[in-house]
Amino acid sequence: MQQHEIDSRVFELYDEYCHGRLERRDFLARAAVITGGLAMANALLPRYARAQTISFTDERIRPRYVEYPSPGGSSGQMRGYLVQPSGDGPFPAVLVIHENRGLNPYIEDVARRTAVAGFLALAPDGLAPLGGYPGNDDDGRALQKTLDQAKLRQDMVNSARYLKAHVASNGKLGATGFCWG
Repeated sequence: MQQHEIDSRVFELYDEYCHGRLERRDFLARAAVITGGLAMANALLPRYARAQTISFTDERIRPRYVEYPSPGGSSGQMRGYLVQPSGDGPFPAVLVIHENRGLNPYIEDVARRTAVAGFLALAPDGLAPLGGYPGNDDDGRALQKTLDQAKLRQDMVNSARYLKAHVASNGKLGATGFCWG
């Protein structure tokens, strides 16, 4: 099936679901009405087991979780997924800002792909003050809604500062974001 064969209303519903304006149950029910079957609605939902394109054991990268200070942020401390290219640095750096559901497997894979491309990548976990990504997007979205958004933004600013000053960074910093980022 090609994208042009899917009713545009399904994409509009998915956008509502991704941005937390529609619960999963409502998304599935309404998409099923449009598409004529629950199988199609389920096909649109993320499958993180298939999201991984670069393994965390790939020899081209050195991934690890790091903790760093975040003054003025949600808890004063942040956690992130730092992925460094193998080889000698320093490297240009990219901050990978997750969606409104936390540091899920897809965003971790984006960080790994960024490192394979030659960048030092940091994907901060905005849900770290609440224990981190809970294992599914619906719960992650619900958790993120409970955070003080100004403090969460400060956590991201502090993450950028940490990454730019990292010993493996050459001081050049870019960012990419998804949904919330």
